[in-house]
Amino acid sequence: MPVLPIVTYDDPVLRKKADPIEADTDELQDLIDDMFETMYNANGVGLAAPQVGESLRFFVVDADVMAEDDEQKTLYGPMVFINPELSEVKSEFVEMEEGCLSLPELRDRVTRPGKIRAKFLDRDFHRKEMVFSDWMARVVQHEYDHIEGILFIDHLGSFRRRLLRGKLNQINAGDLPAEYPLALKE
Repeated sequence: MPVLPIVTYDDPVLRKKADPIEADTDELQDLIDDMFETMYNANGVGLAAPQVGESLRFFVVDADVMAEDDEQKTLYGPMVFINPELSEVKSEFVEMEEGCLSLPELRDRVTRPGKIRAKFLDRDFHRKEMVFSDWMARVVQHEYDHIEGILFIDHLGSFRRRLLRGKLNQINAGDLPAEYPLALKE
């Protein structure tokens, strides 16, 4: 299972609504394995297909490491979300710091619903419906945004984005180092 290079924020694939997955294939299963390997190598808790240059509607998540900060200590293990649909469950909005493997060294506070409902196909193409809260809700929403062509910085106000412009330019120029492989600019 190779570690795949991760595309950075200026890659057009990150701004495009990803294509639905029509069928289970050996290639899809290999990509899922490679994405888990890539996510773990980068010390991430989620990775969407567009982040490795594939415009496909799925992402992988393993946020159990964050459960130590979750009062309920709910563990889910590695999960695959294929063609997911999210809806908000009546709850409070919560502000938390987020980062992104496609935006190395960049973090900021983002407000999101504290509880969500997800309908999706799992790795074996079994239909699932689950409610997530706390960290898992945050990670699922962040990765879902990727397949919708949205980055976490899009949730920030224009003033915050302006303050981050210098770091974004450094990422674009390849001047911010990452401890994992990034896709080379063409």
